[in-house]
Amino acid sequence: MGRLSVVFALLCGLAAGIAASSAEDRGLVLATTTATQESGLLDHLLPIFRDKTGIEVTVIARRADEVLDGARRGEVDVVLMHARPQEEKFVADGFGVKRYDVMYNDYVLIGPKSDPAGVKGKDIATALKAIEAKGAPFVTRGDRSGTHAAELALWIVAGIDIAAAKGAWYREAGQGMASALHAARAANAYVLSDRGSWIAFKDRGDLDIVVEGDRRLLNQYGVMLVNPEKFPNVKKDLGQTFIDWLTSPEGQTAIAGYKVDGQQLFFPNSDRSGG
Repeated sequence: MGRLSVVFALLCGLAAGIAASSAEDRGLVLATTTATQESGLLDHLLPIFRDKTGIEVTVIARRADEVLDGARRGEVDVVLMHARPQEEKFVADGFGVKRYDVMYNDYVLIGPKSDPAGVKGKDIATALKAIEAKGAPFVTRGDRSGTHAAELALWIVAGIDIAAAKGAWYREAGQGMASALHAARAANAYVLSDRGSWIAFKDRGDLDIVVEGDRRLLNQYGVMLVNPEKFPNVKKDLGQTFIDWLTSPEGQTAIAGYKVDGQQLFFPNSDRSGG
């Protein structure tokens, strides 16, 4: 190989390395919950964001406690989830910079159309009391996810110590929302689901919504930048660009525009103030 060929090859290699490095620098890692990912929302949002900014977003979907554990180790740049008490503690402990409201949907109680516990149309506390009193089959995610945490809080609202009251009727799925819904369908059982996952779930069998609309079923989502002062590897500028877009009128419109079978899954409510 002649000298010019060698120089050309070296330059090509250098250019490829610079391009790869540049592409890597224009990427960020987003940690989110399985329910968010399974809803299909991010498959809708992220291409819009990429086309607008050139920033690639890699998604890591885990249950809520795993999302925050990874963020506390500085493994991700941005966190998007729906477990507000845990999110606020994450920020208070110095692991997150700010928490911004992004959007909400709500939880719904799913159950057999035959409604053996007679809960249809009741408020959520009355419904859970009836399920426990009758020992009607109930599937819990049991996986320390945001939805699992919300379910446990609702048992407390109903005045039930579920750790003491649970029996064979209270069945742990130990997996994501889709798996819990499949388990409920197979067992003809009740289950708490976020509405987005329920709308996206097609294999419903004899299941339907039996309780909805209770204000205690609100499911708020928040987004946070992992603290770059604690973890210098955090892509601060790219992460904040994503947060700013997600909470901007354009990002909020994109969230509202995501529908499954004509039904809107998430409702934007960013106030841009942080919290």
